[in-house]
Amino acid sequence: MDLTVVVASYNARDVLRACLASLRTAGPSLAIEVVVVDNNSRDGSPEMVAAEFSEVTLLRNEHNEGFGRANNRALKIARGRYVLCLNSDTVIPEGSLEPMIEFLDENPDVGIVGCRLERPDGELDPACKRSFPTPVSALARFLHLDRIFPNSRVLGSYRRTFEDPAGRYEVDSVVGAFMLVRREVIQEVGGFDEDFFMFGEDLDWCWRVKRHRYKVFYLGDQRVVHHKGASVRTEPQKMNWHFHRAMFLFHKKHLVERYPFFVNWAVYTGISVRYALKSLGMVLGLGVRKPVSAESIREAEGS
Repeated sequence: MDLTVVVASYNARDVLRACLASLRTAGPSLAIEVVVVDNNSRDGSPEMVAAEFSEVTLLRNEHNEGFGRANNRALKIARGRYVLCLNSDTVIPEGSLEPMIEFLDENPDVGIVGCRLERPDGELDPACKRSFPTPVSALARFLHLDRIFPNSRVLGSYRRTFEDPAGRYEVDSVVGAFMLVRREVIQEVGGFDEDFFMFGEDLDWCWRVKRHRYKVFYLGDQRVVHHKGASVRTEPQKMNWHFHRAMFLFHKKHLVERYPFFVNWAVYTGISVRYALKSLGMVLGLGVRKPVSAESIREAEGS
């Protein structure tokens, strides 16, 4: 088995269908198994998978266990030389997986590979290539200074806005929506930290992988369509909480000992303020994205 594709899904039936359909042609020369872990969806997702994708192994959780825990369940039974942790709201173009598998075969020191993630309109999802956060880069991100000064290596360091999005280079982290991982890495490092319910677990995993002296690479010449946030939009307030909680967890786990107490206090205060503002915006109906439409899914399938 060349590749095990793991898809954790929660109330994302329509995008999940498009994702699984794209996997049928994503690596025609590869021996691929697909495992879907359903986090107790209520929209008919598991029934759809069982009825339309007989080749897929379907695991059902009795409760929403979160992203990391769901993926870890599938990692225990994965048989592939490589494992692709894939979001349900992605569409992979035909033949896209072979070049990335080939890259890993040729570079045994690389543990994780990510690729260029694009929105259905072709806009780059900047989270697909990142550096580990620092207080300065986090502040720049919160204040959108990375958008104002994208060529700055300081202000644009978190999302690496100063680098060519079409290039190939080493990064600190790729995003959990698409993480192609060497099997030996999982055996050495372990799976996702289940303290992270959703968000942050990808940064944490890449941090631990790099501590084992493996490299994390971004392949900008390979693209995948990412609708982004299909599951998040079903419970925005809950996901907003988990998003900001993940920031606390990551800083406390990996960064708190690097900085004096007043810097840590400033970081935690900043996260709390940002959470409060985002929550208020949701209550007022500001900045809430609409659910993914069937039309946008069809456009992505045809891209």
